[in-house]
Amino acid sequence: MDEIIAHGFPRERGRLIHALVGGSQLHSVKLEGTDDRDLYGIYIETPECCFWQGFDHFVTSTAPDSVRNKAGDVDVICYSLRRFARLAASGYPTILHMLFTPADSNEVFWSAVIASRDLFLAKAHAHKYQGYADAQLRRMTGDRGRGKHGQRPELEKQYGYDVKAAMHVLRLLHEGIEFVSRGWVTLPRPEPERSKLLAVRRGEWSEDRVIAEAHRLFAELDAAVELSPLPERVDLDAIGRLVTEICLDAWEQWGWSGKRATGSHIGGE
Repeated sequence: MDEIIAHGFPRERGRLIHALVGGSQLHSVKLEGTDDRDLYGIYIETPECCFWQGFDHFVTSTAPDSVRNKAGDVDVICYSLRRFARLAASGYPTILHMLFTPADSNEVFWSAVIASRDLFLAKAHAHKYQGYADAQLRRMTGDRGRGKHGQRPELEKQYGYDVKAAMHVLRLLHEGIEFVSRGWVTLPRPEPERSKLLAVRRGEWSEDRVIAEAHRLFAELDAAVELSPLPERVDLDAIGRLVTEICLDAWEQWGWSGKRATGSHIGGE
C-alpha cells in the first residue's frame, strides 16, 4: 500500500484496504527485463466522495500516454470498493483475481470481502474469459489490429507473432476453466500450466500450435460451464448489502460517520 501512496494516491479522498502486484508477476510468468510493474488497489471512499464528489478509480503511470510501457515502468490502478464490486459482479477476469489474493492480517474490511467471496462467483462469468481470450487471439493473428500504441512489434519481428498475447490467450482459458469448475483461480498459476505458458512466451511454440491449443481449451471451457456447480448469475442485491455494510462500518471505525473528511461535524462544531 505504501508504494501506491508513494505514486500519488490521494489519502484525503479514501483509504486503501487491499493492494497487490498484478500482471505477469501475479501469475509467475514474468520474464526478467521485459515487463512493467502493475500495482492494483482497493479503497473505501470518504462519505463526500461516495455521495457527491465521486472517486470511483485512481490511475497513474510512470510512462507517458503517448507511448507503450517499457520494462521498469509502473502502472497503478485502484478502484473504490463500490466500483470493484460492480466489476467483479460482471466477471472481469483481472478484477476477479483480487478475490483470490489474501488480505493483510490487520485488514478487516478486505477480509470481510474475502469471507463473502462466493457472492461474486457465477458461471456466466465464463463469457468474459472467453471474450478476452478471443480478443487476445485475434490480436495475435492480426484480425483485431495491433492494440494500444502498437502491439509488441519487437516480438512479432523476433518470433513471427506476438508470443505475449499468445500466452495470455492460454492463461485466460485455463483460468476460466478452473473458475467455473471450482469457483477458484490459483495464483500464481500452477504447474505444469505455468511451464507451458512460459514456453509459449519464450517463443518455443509455433503460432499454429498455440491456435490449436486455444481451440481445444475453448471447447473445454464450454464443457466446464455445462457442469459448473456455480450459480448462473450473481445476486446483485446481496453484493449491494455487503458493500453498504462494509462502508458504513469503515466510516464509523475511521471517524468518518456523521463528519466531514476534515473532521468538522455536519451542522455544528
